[in-house]
Amino acid sequence: MTGSDVTRDGVEGARPGRDALTGAHTGRRRRRRGEQPMVPDAQFSSSYYGKPILNKPTWEPLDIAGYLYLGGLAGASSLLAAGGHATGRPALARTAKLGAAGAISLSLAALVHDLGRPARFVNMLRVFKPTSPMSVGSWLLAGYAPLAMTAAATHVANRYRIIAAVSTAGAAALGPAVATYTAVLITDTAVPSWHEGYREMPFVFAGSAASAAAGLALACSPAQQARPAHRMAVLGAALELGAFRLMKRRLGLAAEPYERGKPHILLRSAEALTAGGAVMAAFASRRGTRWPAAAAGAALLAGSAALRFAVFHAGVASAEDPKYTVVPQRDRLKAREG
Repeated sequence: MTGSDVTRDGVEGARPGRDALTGAHTGRRRRRRGEQPMVPDAQFSSSYYGKPILNKPTWEPLDIAGYLYLGGLAGASSLLAAGGHATGRPALARTAKLGAAGAISLSLAALVHDLGRPARFVNMLRVFKPTSPMSVGSWLLAGYAPLAMTAAATHVANRYRIIAAVSTAGAAALGPAVATYTAVLITDTAVPSWHEGYREMPFVFAGSAASAAAGLALACSPAQQARPAHRMAVLGAALELGAFRLMKRRLGLAAEPYERGKPHILLRSAEALTAGGAVMAAFASRRGTRWPAAAAGAALLAGSAALRFAVFHAGVASAEDPKYTVVPQRDRLKAREG
């Protein structure tokens, strides 16, 4: 080493040894009084060069959350329509078929609006990839939408009974998949508050779809034909609320976005509306009156919508904060090492 190797800042090219302080907690060595850390504690604010760890979803809330909600409403309504068709409840079948056709039309419109132009949806049908939820979902919509619309049109026209029966049965067969595939779609992403709930989210969406379809039937069908809707309302609400509570317990740190800000308000509203709607539906079933059933239906429809929007906004919030990505990864590494 020569004199030129020593600079005002120390030895040129030298690297700190083991005794260098790297933060407020410096391992087993205690800091002397008055010493300051050379490197500040790490903060979960960004990754390299100020870039976020995850790119948050750029979807429009009204388009995509509405797409999630309306698809579930359509799929569950087709099941209810098939039940009404098979048991001789024409008013219930009419409401459910028209609801399914209208909901899937609006759902497709919301999806295409978010995509930017219809050709992009058509392009997704050029291949079928079973490992891609988006590809499978696109083909599901392409097969389900014509069946739901045909079932509604033939019922209104009161003609072509064979076509009506086949389209109603076909829409009912695809209905459960249409109602729940969006849960698989969002949990297949890296968004923490969505991905970590991959086990329970399909059950949450199934219950939410059932309560929404039952709510539409209760609000628009005569009380004497709406018995299946009353039962679906109670069962759907129980599945939705129970599965969501279980999912939150298993999410761990990723459950925090559901308890803050807009997702928290929406979630509390969803729980109150869904539980209240189920109670009113059970009460209206015993009394056989029209107005309590209509009020229960409106509450169930609003509760299902609030839940979908809460899930959407919580996922966006979890993608914006790096700690929901970094901390669970570190915990899993420590668990494997232990």
